[in-house]
Amino acid sequence: MNPETLAQALLAVLAPIAAERRPGEPLGLSASDIVFERPRNRDHGDWASNIAMRLAKAFGSNPRELAQQIADGLATVDGVASAEVAGPGFINIRLDAAAAGVLAKTIVDAGVDYGTSDSRADEIINLEFVSANPTGPIHLGGTRWAAVGDSLARMLSAQGAKVTREYYFNDHGSQIDRFARSLVAAHLGEPTPEDGYGGGYILDIAKRVELAYEGDLAALSPEALQETFRSRGVSLMFDEIKSSLHDFGVDFDVYFHEDDLHKSGAVTRAIARLQELGHMYEADGALWLRTTDFGDDKDRVVIKSDGQPAYISGDLAYYLDKRERGFNRCIIMLGADHHGYVERLMAMCAAFGDEPNVNLQILIGQMVNLVRDGKPMRMSKRAGTVVTLEDLVEIVGVDAARYALTRSSADSNLDIDLDVLQKRTNDNPVFYVQYAHARTHNVARNAADSGVDRSEFAPETLTHETEAALLGALQEFPRIVGFAAEIREPHRVARYLEELAGLYHRWYDNCRVIPQGDDPIESVHRTRLWLNDAAGQVLRNGLALLGVSAPERM
Repeated sequence: MNPETLAQALLAVLAPIAAERRPGEPLGLSASDIVFERPRNRDHGDWASNIAMRLAKAFGSNPRELAQQIADGLATVDGVASAEVAGPGFINIRLDAAAAGVLAKTIVDAGVDYGTSDSRADEIINLEFVSANPTGPIHLGGTRWAAVGDSLARMLSAQGAKVTREYYFNDHGSQIDRFARSLVAAHLGEPTPEDGYGGGYILDIAKRVELAYEGDLAALSPEALQETFRSRGVSLMFDEIKSSLHDFGVDFDVYFHEDDLHKSGAVTRAIARLQELGHMYEADGALWLRTTDFGDDKDRVVIKSDGQPAYISGDLAYYLDKRERGFNRCIIMLGADHHGYVERLMAMCAAFGDEPNVNLQILIGQMVNLVRDGKPMRMSKRAGTVVTLEDLVEIVGVDAARYALTRSSADSNLDIDLDVLQKRTNDNPVFYVQYAHARTHNVARNAADSGVDRSEFAPETLTHETEAALLGALQEFPRIVGFAAEIREPHRVARYLEELAGLYHRWYDNCRVIPQGDDPIESVHRTRLWLNDAAGQVLRNGLALLGVSAPERM
């Protein structure tokens, strides 16, 4: 019995109670209004509801008295073993084994669809993440956003949202000029400019530009030489970034060029829209956006007194462009150093007539540190100054890297112990979860060899306490995925998988799928195979949401 079925049963129990206490008045509740939670202590049952406390005042009743009436009614429902009142009016509900065990077959039949829904089908989401400047390899902060952003996209899609992964290609501004000067210096054998970029990759890119150029670089003027290395160097660097991300399991639907905003007139259109809305004004020879009307700490210059666009002009144009492309949710992932931008971006959203934190949402990610031999790892063999995506993957592999980066809340600093991630023990969380999945396949293979199949399903035989606990956790998967998508926290799925893996391992230690010795194959063995395969399916579905493989053998 799932929460939806249980909610319908509870509504049926409430109907006569409501008719008695509020004659002639409609109940005014639907199944979606009734929330069930898993009790922290499984001894308290399978589900708990606070519905009596919510309705007591409207029903003119003491919460515990109303809870007892509801519990008495629920106890007569098929599939409910017992319903008891606890505390100030909670109702703890225990299902009978057959009602709880049906879930195993439901999961196996649903397959990859278990955990999905259409609850966010009306959301058309632009999810912008990574967006690292094409001036060097992706550092650990960008790597964290790659893992978290891609996982979030998968979870939102699993809830029915239409998600576009977008990379904002920052190819306009001073950092690109510094990158080009660094390449030219490497080409000429000169020291890296004081404000330039160092590292072996700069020399690599410069050499590749030299080899690909058809003509005499020495014949170019300084300006033409700079432009040649700028355009070709940025293209080569960005190709490397895309390749690294692809190898990391992250591909984008759109690569949006910042330069296009300025060349296409998008900035001018955004300013015109805000002028129409009455939010722009001129002062000191500059054009300003009155963001203080929308919660910002000061107004922002959009066009400077010299006629050049300020940095925020690109933000205005880019946001309006997204909305005009039909996105009703724009999610942007930014590093901790961009925290100060949040208020101005939300003010911008409101100035366009949109709702902050609905049409525009900003996620801030914190720093990542790698630890090896108990000491921070700070240097890259290739980048020279920062540890990169490639460094992390080279050490621990894609699966361990993605899992480690998504299993903690992105808004907290993260220390990754490389020594732990390289272990093939239960101390390594990704190994622990993947091993649980591989074990489900091993059980299924051994069952097939022993003649145990899924030709019979008798859920009433799943009576062991570890079976009840495992079924309870499997039931939670759709709720966990939905909640993780709603609050933009993919780490909740990772932590759930670790808990599920632990419950599966305990079940494996206590309940046999294959009869011992010459004992006959019974209904319970076939039914346990269904439960085994259901656990494997949920582990597989959850790992897929994190972009992590689910090996069948380890």
